[in-house]
Amino acid sequence: MQNVKLVIFDLDGTLVNAYSAINSSFNYVMHKLGLKSQSAAVIRGAVGWGDSNLLKPYTPANDLKRALGLYRNHHKHSLLEYSRLYPDVLRLLRQLKAKGYKLAVASNRPTKFSLILLRHLRLVSLFDYVLCSDKLKYGKPHPLILNRIIKRLAVKKPQVLYVGDMTIDAQAGRRAGVKTVIVTGGSSSSLEIKKQSPFKIISSIGELAKIFEPGSD
Repeated sequence: MQNVKLVIFDLDGTLVNAYSAINSSFNYVMHKLGLKSQSAAVIRGAVGWGDSNLLKPYTPANDLKRALGLYRNHHKHSLLEYSRLYPDVLRLLRQLKAKGYKLAVASNRPTKFSLILLRHLRLVSLFDYVLCSDKLKYGKPHPLILNRIIKRLAVKKPQVLYVGDMTIDAQAGRRAGVKTVIVTGGSSSSLEIKKQSPFKIISSIGELAKIFEPGSD
């Protein structure tokens, strides 16, 4: 990967484990609206498409706006309480930064909450650019978010590596025409990921360092 200059990361399920925070906020909303709570497995499978799409299948249409308000008000607190970095994330990001790579975040999570996470976990200073789908017409798996970051940081697509955890990340990377690495253990199963044929599949974010070793292309 000697030609790579920019590494773009998804946030949830890739760098940050916020599933407990999401579960807490989701079921808080269900309780407040008198709706059925959902298991961690069900909620995990619905993560990655933004908070509105997370709530929509489980909330009556006429209650969605209220549900979203309840969720977001609760979530700004639950993120601080429950969110954690995955092992090796901080070390990896610092190593890449020290070696001169440009780093960016591309997330379907709303900007406000992405920044809450990044500030709380002390990652903001490591990234050259953070872009979230609420600032765009389309979120992932549409490639717009990746294309915007690439244009903003003025690199060529062969110089980009995108790292995510879901099938929509693999799809977004392929549609943007950039090499994509998928970390298993997030919202998508290993089988679902394999069907998308990304450039690399790894079992933990710490393994990404090996991809930057000489001769790893």
